[in-house]
Amino acid sequence: MKNELEQMATIAKTRKIEELFKTGTRLDKLCLQFGECFFDFSKSQMSEDELVTLIAYAKEKNLGDKIKAMFSGDAINTTENRAVLHVALRNHSRNWHAKGEDANEYKEVMKRASEFAQKVFDGSVKAKNGKPFSAILHIGIGGSDLGPRMVYEALRPIDATGPILRFCANVEPTEFAQAVAGIDPETTLIVCVSKTFTTIETLTNFALARDWLQAAIGTDDKEHLVAISSAPDKAMKYGIKEDRIFGFDEWVGGRYSVWSTVGLSLEMSLGSEIAKAFLDGAKAMDEHFETTDIGQNIPLLGGLIGYWNHTYLGYTTRAIIPYAARLKLLPQFLQQLDMESNGKGIDKNNNPIAISGPVVWGAEGTNAQHAFFQHLHQSPQITPVEFIIIKDGGTKYAASNQLTLANALAQSEALMRGKSLEMVKEDMRKAGKSDEEIEKIAPHRVFTGNRPNICVVLPKLGAYEIGALIAFYEHRTLVEGLLWDINSFDQWGVELGKVIALEINEDLTNGACEKRDPSTANLIKILS
Repeated sequence: MKNELEQMATIAKTRKIEELFKTGTRLDKLCLQFGECFFDFSKSQMSEDELVTLIAYAKEKNLGDKIKAMFSGDAINTTENRAVLHVALRNHSRNWHAKGEDANEYKEVMKRASEFAQKVFDGSVKAKNGKPFSAILHIGIGGSDLGPRMVYEALRPIDATGPILRFCANVEPTEFAQAVAGIDPETTLIVCVSKTFTTIETLTNFALARDWLQAAIGTDDKEHLVAISSAPDKAMKYGIKEDRIFGFDEWVGGRYSVWSTVGLSLEMSLGSEIAKAFLDGAKAMDEHFETTDIGQNIPLLGGLIGYWNHTYLGYTTRAIIPYAARLKLLPQFLQQLDMESNGKGIDKNNNPIAISGPVVWGAEGTNAQHAFFQHLHQSPQITPVEFIIIKDGGTKYAASNQLTLANALAQSEALMRGKSLEMVKEDMRKAGKSDEEIEKIAPHRVFTGNRPNICVVLPKLGAYEIGALIAFYEHRTLVEGLLWDINSFDQWGVELGKVIALEINEDLTNGACEKRDPSTANLIKILS
């Protein structure tokens, strides 16, 4: 079937996307509703016949059974022999198993964590001075930071009532200084997130935070400390009270951990109502993904299109463009989700592969139009674009919201339709330009078009919608990984640099050891 797809791709590359709408059934096949959310895949560079073939290929690859294996708790993370059950974290009514063993203990931990979070939110849990906490300092890195950070930016109300939430991930000291600027240590709760409680960046920032805290309140700071960790003994050695340590299981991958106790800071700041809606949105998308036929399954369809774009059409990047300032971290979050999951060099059988996941990048809204849309529209390197559009901006500035929507839809249409040389010349003639100027300038104003894009429309930027959106992308990532036959749930590629960094940290004090290459040894000398 791969040969058939390759032959189809040869035709698809030369065909105009706009021509595909002539069948009259395209919108029915490629526009799908999820509650009030709308997924428009119709501007994809894929015909209905090609979609049928891709669906047949997915069935040939037994995608349905492989997806069931995740929900069943099988060890689909083969290199670490782990189940992958982030879906369990948003569905506490179901009985879950991991590698055949009961996996429901997490529910009690999350219940206890949620009860504690609500007390912080409503002021029942007090600081050492007897006052409610006014700020939460969340310290983590990677998946322990970016998920909660992105969701907080997306959901925090303009007029917040709960404690303000600040984040510190980067070990470079400016980030810590910015994180604590303007907040009062006497009413700040510090949340240290580290699965093993050995992550050097996180523990370094935690030490800075405690120095900052103790300078204000003294060395007895236990009322101001919370740990999210699967190593409670190590956390307690840092003086954190046992009842303020909340764990999570090994089957929770870092980039999928916002649903776990890693997201506790969100509930402390935003409240349990928002936290529940966030989980409910993801749960609804999970149920859709698990039970819906492949032809109407939104994450499956998105995965098939992404696989087709990258593997057969040769588009090696994808751009994420949310038309909402509050979603400014979404491209970075999806970059981590996608590239850490599917940026692999071998398949599950240890065979080298030529293609895995694409490069993911992007920025928010109309700002992006004035930064890199020149490349998206006119570069010979085609980048499929994914527009995230919010119908109701949630503010009183309706005119600005309408203009935002207009910009998003205009870019989507312009990428697909383009503007021919004849159209450019006609516009220039109408503008009174001379024939000489037209011949000189017109080619520079041509848009070739035929650039695929999808549009995801959310009714509003609410917790339920954000939960569903993230779950869509999680499942889309899995589908693509299954089609490439890679393990989407390990991340060995992040390890080597971390190990060498510990060595070089010593070298910066003692001088480069003999195992350093000449360039790195010279840089150590310059920086020491």
